[in-house]
Amino acid sequence: MHENSSSALNIRLAKMLSERRAVIVPGAANALSARIIEDIGFEAIYITGAGVSNTTLALPDLGFIGLSDIVQHTIAIRQAATLPLIVDADTGFGNALNVHYTVRALEAAGANGIQLEDQVMPKKCGHFASKAVISRSEAVERIRAAVEARRDPNFQIIARTDARAVHGLDEALERAALFRKAGADALFVEAPENRAEIESIIAGTDAPHIVNLVIGGKTPTVGQEEARQLGCAMLLYANVALQSAIFGMQSALSVLKADGRVDETTQGIASFDDRQRLVRKPEFDELDRLHAIS
Repeated sequence: MHENSSSALNIRLAKMLSERRAVIVPGAANALSARIIEDIGFEAIYITGAGVSNTTLALPDLGFIGLSDIVQHTIAIRQAATLPLIVDADTGFGNALNVHYTVRALEAAGANGIQLEDQVMPKKCGHFASKAVISRSEAVERIRAAVEARRDPNFQIIARTDARAVHGLDEALERAALFRKAGADALFVEAPENRAEIESIIAGTDAPHIVNLVIGGKTPTVGQEEARQLGCAMLLYANVALQSAIFGMQSALSVLKADGRVDETTQGIASFDDRQRLVRKPEFDELDRLHAIS
């Protein structure tokens, strides 16, 4: 992607966050899911660390993937999709120096913003039990390092805190305010447990806020219109595509096991033509014709 195109996407993402209209952002764990998200008409894509861990390693979100994994997925997804990309950078993979390198690497890979959290390494999914967070001062330094590292000032730094589950809502709000002062463009207070907490979080600072809606997690589902009225900037559905894909594979393979056959009339099976459309086979057919040797 050309530098100007990347800059334009950074600006588009910044505008999207500033408008506070509860934009729904699904998560992608690979290039195909990113292509489907764009094809359906969403406005941005979140590259989910949990999804990458689940799909590539069949392991839970417990810190098994590293920066190189996320960079490789970002490069592939950037090639597959033209929407703004928010990348889950976990803890930044170390201290402030590591965060600095992480920002540079992901910005170069095609990200338009990253999410950084204040958990200790190795981190855990924000909706798992027994998490731990680093000190306030270290967490703030991670955000300062991220802000200093970005080459484009419109590259979005989204600061996440997991302190709600560890020390309570007040500590989470204090950290969010400090992250904003350190230069974070948007805030992400993980795992509020009721609507009143969501409302307090959004009203707590002047920054745009992201609410993470994990199906089966700690945070109650909030509809888009309700979230818009609260002033939420984004509703993140990081793994709805992944969970639906798991269900779809289980359903189709169960039919195959039970009946001994499936075809395009089997419920829940995408057509061969739609599969080829999504991976742009017609475009490659045209290129093949263009470069054919007569």
